[in-house]
Amino acid sequence: MNLLAEIMPRGWENFLPGFRFPLLTAAVSCLIVLLVTPWVIKLAHKFGAVDDPTRDERRVHSKITPRWGGIGIFAGILFAVLLVLPFAYPTKPFPPYLIGLLVAGIVLVIAGALDDLYQYSAKIQLAYMVILGIGIQFAFDPIGRIQVQGFSWGGQWVAFGWVGIPLTAIYLFVVSKTMDTIDGIDGLASGIATIAATTLGIIATLSGQPRVALVAMAIAGASLGFLRYNYHPAKIFMGTGGAQTLGFLLAALSIVGAMKTAAAVALIVPLLVFGIPIFDAFFVVTRRLLSRTPLTQPDKRHVHHTLLGQGFTQRQTVWILYLVAIALSGVVLFLVRTWG
Repeated sequence: MNLLAEIMPRGWENFLPGFRFPLLTAAVSCLIVLLVTPWVIKLAHKFGAVDDPTRDERRVHSKITPRWGGIGIFAGILFAVLLVLPFAYPTKPFPPYLIGLLVAGIVLVIAGALDDLYQYSAKIQLAYMVILGIGIQFAFDPIGRIQVQGFSWGGQWVAFGWVGIPLTAIYLFVVSKTMDTIDGIDGLASGIATIAATTLGIIATLSGQPRVALVAMAIAGASLGFLRYNYHPAKIFMGTGGAQTLGFLLAALSIVGAMKTAAAVALIVPLLVFGIPIFDAFFVVTRRLLSRTPLTQPDKRHVHHTLLGQGFTQRQTVWILYLVAIALSGVVLFLVRTWG
Protein backbone atom coordinates (compact mmCIF):
# COMPACT_ATOMS: atom_id res chain seq x y z
CA MET A 1 0.00 0.00 0.00
CA ASN A 2 1.19 3.54 -0.75
CA LEU A 3 2.64 4.91 2.49
CA LEU A 4 2.04 8.52 1.48
CA ALA A 5 -1.63 7.78 0.89
CA GLU A 6 -1.89 6.56 4.49
CA ILE A 7 -0.36 9.65 6.08
CA MET A 8 -2.04 12.29 3.90
CA PRO A 9 -5.49 13.71 4.81
CA ARG A 10 -8.67 12.17 3.45
CA GLY A 11 -9.51 13.52 0.01
CA TRP A 12 -5.84 13.80 -1.02
CA GLU A 13 -6.44 11.28 -3.81
CA ASN A 14 -8.93 13.67 -5.46
CA PHE A 15 -6.56 16.63 -5.51
CA LEU A 16 -5.08 17.26 -8.98
CA PRO A 17 -4.98 13.61 -10.05
CA GLY A 18 -1.80 12.86 -11.99
CA PHE A 19 -0.13 16.08 -10.90
CA ARG A 20 0.13 15.55 -7.13
CA PHE A 21 3.48 13.81 -6.97
CA PRO A 22 5.13 15.94 -9.68
CA LEU A 23 4.05 19.11 -7.84
CA LEU A 24 5.24 17.67 -4.53
CA THR A 25 8.61 16.87 -6.10
CA ALA A 26 8.84 20.39 -7.51
CA ALA A 27 8.19 21.85 -4.06
CA VAL A 28 10.80 19.62 -2.41
CA SER A 29 13.48 20.36 -5.02
CA CYS A 30 12.77 24.09 -4.84
CA LEU A 31 13.09 24.08 -1.06
CA ILE A 32 16.36 22.12 -1.14
CA VAL A 33 17.90 24.54 -3.65
CA LEU A 34 16.80 27.54 -1.59
CA LEU A 35 18.50 26.04 1.47
CA VAL A 36 21.65 24.70 -0.22
CA THR A 37 22.59 27.59 -2.56
CA PRO A 38 23.92 29.97 0.14
CA TRP A 39 26.34 27.21 1.18
CA VAL A 40 27.33 26.69 -2.49
CA ILE A 41 28.07 30.42 -2.80
CA LYS A 42 30.53 30.16 0.09
CA LEU A 43 32.03 26.98 -1.35
CA ALA A 44 32.61 28.57 -4.76
CA HIS A 45 34.36 31.55 -3.20
CA LYS A 46 36.52 29.25 -1.08
CA PHE A 47 37.80 27.29 -4.09
CA GLY A 48 38.00 30.24 -6.48
CA ALA A 49 35.19 29.07 -8.75
CA VAL A 50 34.18 32.61 -9.66
CA ASP A 51 33.41 34.55 -12.83
CA ASP A 52 35.60 37.61 -13.32
CA PRO A 53 33.87 40.22 -15.53
CA THR A 54 37.24 41.47 -16.78
CA ARG A 55 38.07 38.08 -18.32
CA ASP A 56 36.63 39.04 -21.72
CA GLU A 57 34.25 41.55 -23.29
CA ARG A 58 31.28 39.14 -23.39
CA ARG A 59 30.63 39.57 -19.68
CA VAL A 60 27.71 41.85 -18.84
CA HIS A 61 27.99 41.67 -15.04
CA SER A 62 30.14 44.17 -13.18
CA LYS A 63 31.44 42.25 -10.16
CA ILE A 64 33.12 38.93 -9.41
CA THR A 65 30.33 36.35 -9.05
CA PRO A 66 30.57 32.74 -7.81
CA ARG A 67 29.76 29.89 -10.16
CA TRP A 68 28.97 26.27 -9.25
CA GLY A 69 25.23 26.93 -8.96
CA GLY A 70 24.78 23.62 -10.76
CA ILE A 71 25.81 21.82 -7.57
CA GLY A 72 22.83 23.25 -5.70
CA ILE A 73 20.47 22.75 -8.63
CA PHE A 74 21.33 19.09 -9.08
CA ALA A 75 21.28 18.46 -5.32
CA GLY A 76 17.67 19.65 -5.33
CA ILE A 77 16.76 17.45 -8.31
CA LEU A 78 18.54 14.34 -7.01
CA PHE A 79 17.26 14.39 -3.43
CA ALA A 80 13.71 15.34 -4.43
CA VAL A 81 13.54 12.41 -6.85
CA LEU A 82 15.10 10.01 -4.33
CA LEU A 83 12.67 11.14 -1.62
CA VAL A 84 9.39 11.24 -3.54
CA LEU A 85 9.67 8.60 -6.27
CA PRO A 86 9.70 5.53 -3.95
CA PHE A 87 6.50 6.79 -2.30
CA ALA A 88 4.84 7.60 -5.61
CA TYR A 89 5.76 4.36 -7.40
CA PRO A 90 6.86 1.74 -4.84
CA THR A 91 6.97 -0.95 -7.54
CA LYS A 92 10.24 -0.43 -9.43
CA PRO A 93 10.59 3.31 -8.78
CA PHE A 94 13.96 3.55 -10.53
CA PRO A 95 14.01 1.92 -13.98
CA PRO A 96 17.43 1.61 -15.68
CA TYR A 97 17.02 4.71 -17.87
CA LEU A 98 16.31 6.85 -14.82
CA ILE A 99 19.29 5.47 -12.91
CA GLY A 100 21.46 6.18 -15.96
CA LEU A 101 20.06 9.69 -16.18
CA LEU A 102 20.85 10.49 -12.54
CA VAL A 103 24.37 9.05 -12.89
CA ALA A 104 24.92 11.14 -16.02
CA GLY A 105 23.76 14.20 -14.08
CA ILE A 106 26.32 13.53 -11.35
CA VAL A 107 29.10 13.17 -13.93
CA LEU A 108 28.09 16.37 -15.72
CA VAL A 109 27.91 18.40 -12.50
CA ILE A 110 31.39 17.24 -11.49
CA ALA A 111 32.85 17.80 -14.97
CA GLY A 112 31.19 21.21 -15.16
CA ALA A 113 32.50 22.22 -11.73
CA LEU A 114 36.02 21.32 -12.85
CA ASP A 115 35.48 23.19 -16.11
CA ASP A 116 34.52 26.30 -14.14
CA LEU A 117 37.92 26.07 -12.45
CA TYR A 118 40.18 24.98 -15.32
CA GLN A 119 38.31 26.12 -18.46
CA TYR A 120 38.35 22.94 -20.55
CA SER A 121 38.50 23.22 -24.33
CA ALA A 122 35.40 22.72 -26.49
CA LYS A 123 36.85 19.37 -27.66
CA ILE A 124 37.01 17.99 -24.11
CA GLN A 125 33.43 19.09 -23.42
CA LEU A 126 32.33 17.47 -26.67
CA ALA A 127 34.12 14.23 -25.76
CA TYR A 128 32.59 13.66 -22.34
CA MET A 129 29.09 14.73 -23.41
CA VAL A 130 29.12 12.44 -26.45
CA ILE A 131 30.38 9.52 -24.31
CA LEU A 132 27.54 10.11 -21.85
CA GLY A 133 25.07 10.56 -24.70
CA ILE A 134 26.03 7.18 -26.15
CA GLY A 135 26.38 5.31 -22.87
CA ILE A 136 23.00 6.31 -21.46
CA GLN A 137 21.23 4.68 -24.41
CA PHE A 138 22.22 1.23 -23.16
CA ALA A 139 20.44 1.65 -19.82
CA PHE A 140 16.88 0.62 -20.63
CA ASP A 141 14.03 -1.82 -20.11
CA PRO A 142 10.40 -1.93 -21.32
CA ILE A 143 9.52 1.04 -19.10
CA GLY A 144 11.64 3.48 -21.09
CA ARG A 145 14.72 4.17 -23.16
CA ILE A 146 16.61 7.35 -23.92
CA GLN A 147 17.05 6.87 -27.65
CA VAL A 148 15.56 8.33 -30.83
CA GLN A 149 14.54 5.01 -32.38
CA GLY A 150 12.66 6.07 -35.50
CA PHE A 151 9.54 7.79 -36.80
CA SER A 152 6.13 7.02 -38.25
CA TRP A 153 5.61 7.63 -41.98
CA GLY A 154 2.35 6.86 -43.79
CA GLY A 155 1.22 4.62 -40.98
CA GLN A 156 4.45 2.64 -41.08
CA TRP A 157 7.21 2.69 -38.46
CA VAL A 158 10.64 3.54 -39.90
CA ALA A 159 13.31 2.34 -37.48
CA PHE A 160 16.68 4.12 -37.35
CA GLY A 161 18.51 1.03 -36.14
CA TRP A 162 22.11 1.73 -35.13
CA VAL A 163 21.86 5.23 -36.67
CA GLY A 164 19.67 6.18 -33.72
CA ILE A 165 22.71 5.95 -31.42
CA PRO A 166 24.70 8.85 -32.95
CA LEU A 167 21.51 10.81 -33.65
CA THR A 168 20.53 10.63 -29.99
CA ALA A 169 24.03 11.55 -28.81
CA ILE A 170 24.08 14.57 -31.16
CA TYR A 171 20.66 15.71 -29.98
CA LEU A 172 21.64 15.44 -26.31
CA PHE A 173 24.86 17.36 -26.99
CA VAL A 174 23.15 20.12 -28.98
CA VAL A 175 20.49 20.84 -26.35
CA SER A 176 23.07 20.63 -23.52
CA LYS A 177 25.42 23.01 -25.28
CA THR A 178 22.74 25.47 -26.37
CA MET A 179 21.44 25.67 -22.79
CA ASP A 180 25.00 26.51 -21.78
CA THR A 181 25.39 29.23 -24.41
CA ILE A 182 22.21 31.10 -23.42
CA ASP A 183 23.48 31.33 -19.85
CA GLY A 184 24.92 34.75 -20.59
CA ILE A 185 22.78 37.09 -18.53
CA ASP A 186 21.24 36.86 -15.08
CA GLY A 187 18.28 34.51 -14.81
CA LEU A 188 17.95 33.58 -18.47
CA ALA A 189 18.98 29.91 -18.46
CA SER A 190 17.32 29.14 -15.12
CA GLY A 191 14.07 30.77 -16.24
CA ILE A 192 14.05 29.00 -19.61
CA ALA A 193 14.81 25.69 -17.87
CA THR A 194 11.87 26.26 -15.50
CA ILE A 195 9.50 26.87 -18.41
CA ALA A 196 10.81 23.94 -20.48
CA ALA A 197 10.75 21.50 -17.56
CA THR A 198 7.22 22.50 -16.56
CA THR A 199 6.05 22.00 -20.13
CA LEU A 200 7.66 18.56 -20.35
CA GLY A 201 6.15 17.67 -16.97
CA ILE A 202 2.65 18.55 -18.14
CA ILE A 203 3.09 16.68 -21.42
CA ALA A 204 4.40 13.60 -19.61
CA THR A 205 1.46 13.64 -17.18
CA LEU A 206 -1.08 13.95 -20.00
CA SER A 207 0.57 11.18 -22.04
CA GLY A 208 0.96 8.67 -19.20
CA GLN A 209 4.65 9.01 -18.36
CA PRO A 210 4.51 9.53 -14.58
CA ARG A 211 8.23 9.10 -13.83
CA VAL A 212 9.18 11.52 -16.60
CA ALA A 213 6.66 14.01 -15.20
CA LEU A 214 8.05 13.67 -11.70
CA VAL A 215 11.69 14.21 -12.76
CA ALA A 216 10.75 17.07 -15.07
CA MET A 217 8.96 18.86 -12.26
CA ALA A 218 11.92 18.25 -9.96
CA ILE A 219 14.00 20.13 -12.55
CA ALA A 220 11.37 22.88 -12.75
CA GLY A 221 11.33 23.32 -8.97
CA ALA A 222 15.12 23.32 -8.70
CA SER A 223 15.48 25.86 -11.52
CA LEU A 224 12.83 28.09 -9.98
CA GLY A 225 14.48 27.89 -6.57
CA PHE A 226 17.83 28.80 -8.10
CA LEU A 227 16.25 31.77 -9.86
CA ARG A 228 15.85 33.30 -6.39
CA TYR A 229 19.64 33.77 -6.35
CA ASN A 230 20.28 34.01 -10.09
CA TYR A 231 17.79 36.74 -11.07
CA HIS A 232 19.36 40.13 -11.76
CA PRO A 233 21.47 41.16 -9.94
CA ALA A 234 22.69 37.58 -9.63
CA LYS A 235 24.35 36.37 -6.45
CA ILE A 236 25.57 33.19 -8.19
CA PHE A 237 25.77 31.71 -11.71
CA MET A 238 24.82 28.11 -12.49
CA GLY A 239 28.11 27.61 -14.32
CA THR A 240 28.95 25.00 -16.94
CA GLY A 241 27.84 22.14 -14.70
CA GLY A 242 24.43 23.64 -14.11
CA ALA A 243 23.62 24.67 -17.67
CA GLN A 244 24.89 21.51 -19.36
CA THR A 245 23.28 19.23 -16.78
CA LEU A 246 19.91 20.93 -17.14
CA GLY A 247 20.15 20.74 -20.92
CA PHE A 248 21.13 17.07 -20.89
CA LEU A 249 18.41 16.04 -18.41
CA LEU A 250 15.69 17.96 -20.24
CA ALA A 251 16.75 16.65 -23.65
CA ALA A 252 16.77 13.08 -22.35
CA LEU A 253 13.32 13.46 -20.78
CA SER A 254 11.96 14.91 -24.02
CA ILE A 255 13.02 11.70 -25.79
CA VAL A 256 11.40 9.36 -23.25
CA GLY A 257 8.32 11.56 -22.95
CA ALA A 258 7.81 11.60 -26.72
CA MET A 259 7.26 7.84 -26.81
CA LYS A 260 3.56 8.12 -26.00
CA THR A 261 2.72 11.17 -28.09
CA ALA A 262 1.65 11.24 -31.71
CA ALA A 263 4.55 10.97 -34.16
CA ALA A 264 4.05 14.41 -35.71
CA VAL A 265 3.83 16.06 -32.30
CA ALA A 266 6.87 14.14 -31.03
CA LEU A 267 8.99 15.70 -33.78
CA ILE A 268 7.75 19.23 -33.05
CA VAL A 269 7.94 19.15 -29.24
CA PRO A 270 11.74 19.55 -28.89
CA LEU A 271 11.87 22.35 -31.46
CA LEU A 272 9.31 24.38 -29.54
CA VAL A 273 10.16 23.45 -25.94
CA PHE A 274 13.83 24.29 -26.58
CA GLY A 275 12.97 26.99 -29.10
CA ILE A 276 14.95 29.81 -27.43
CA PRO A 277 18.30 27.99 -27.04
CA ILE A 278 17.99 26.26 -30.43
CA PHE A 279 17.14 29.52 -32.22
CA ASP A 280 19.95 31.28 -30.39
CA ALA A 281 22.43 28.61 -31.52
CA PHE A 282 21.22 28.85 -35.13
CA PHE A 283 21.37 32.66 -34.95
CA VAL A 284 24.94 32.67 -33.59
CA VAL A 285 26.28 29.97 -35.93
CA THR A 286 24.82 31.71 -38.98
CA ARG A 287 26.35 35.06 -38.02
CA ARG A 288 29.73 33.47 -37.33
CA LEU A 289 29.72 31.63 -40.65
CA LEU A 290 28.84 34.81 -42.53
CA SER A 291 31.66 36.69 -40.81
CA ARG A 292 34.05 33.72 -41.15
CA THR A 293 34.58 33.63 -37.40
CA PRO A 294 35.49 30.30 -35.72
CA LEU A 295 32.33 28.61 -34.46
CA THR A 296 33.80 27.99 -31.00
CA GLN A 297 35.02 31.55 -30.49
CA PRO A 298 32.95 33.33 -27.80
CA ASP A 299 31.41 36.65 -28.79
CA LYS A 300 28.44 38.95 -28.20
CA ARG A 301 26.28 37.71 -31.08
CA HIS A 302 23.72 35.87 -28.99
CA VAL A 303 20.07 36.90 -28.97
CA HIS A 304 20.29 38.30 -25.45
CA HIS A 305 23.33 40.40 -26.40
CA THR A 306 21.40 41.71 -29.40
CA LEU A 307 18.47 42.75 -27.20
CA LEU A 308 20.81 44.40 -24.72
CA GLY A 309 22.39 46.24 -27.65
CA GLN A 310 18.94 47.59 -28.53
CA GLY A 311 18.77 49.32 -25.15
CA PHE A 312 16.80 46.78 -23.13
CA THR A 313 17.89 46.15 -19.55
CA GLN A 314 18.85 42.67 -18.35
CA ARG A 315 15.50 42.20 -16.65
CA GLN A 316 13.59 43.40 -19.72
CA THR A 317 15.64 41.11 -21.95
CA VAL A 318 15.02 37.99 -19.89
CA TRP A 319 11.30 38.73 -19.67
CA ILE A 320 11.04 39.17 -23.42
CA LEU A 321 12.65 35.76 -23.87
CA TYR A 322 10.57 34.24 -21.03
CA LEU A 323 7.38 35.36 -22.77
CA VAL A 324 8.53 33.91 -26.09
CA ALA A 325 9.35 30.61 -24.36
CA ILE A 326 5.95 30.57 -22.62
CA ALA A 327 4.20 31.24 -25.94
CA LEU A 328 6.09 28.37 -27.63
CA SER A 329 5.25 26.07 -24.74
CA GLY A 330 1.60 27.07 -25.03
CA VAL A 331 1.66 26.00 -28.69
CA VAL A 332 3.22 22.66 -27.68
CA LEU A 333 0.56 21.98 -25.06
CA PHE A 334 -2.19 22.88 -27.53
CA LEU A 335 -0.77 20.44 -30.09
CA VAL A 336 -0.44 17.67 -27.50
CA ARG A 337 -4.01 18.15 -26.30
CA THR A 338 -5.30 18.28 -29.87
CA TRP A 339 -3.27 15.56 -31.63
CA GLY A 340 -1.14 13.96 -28.92
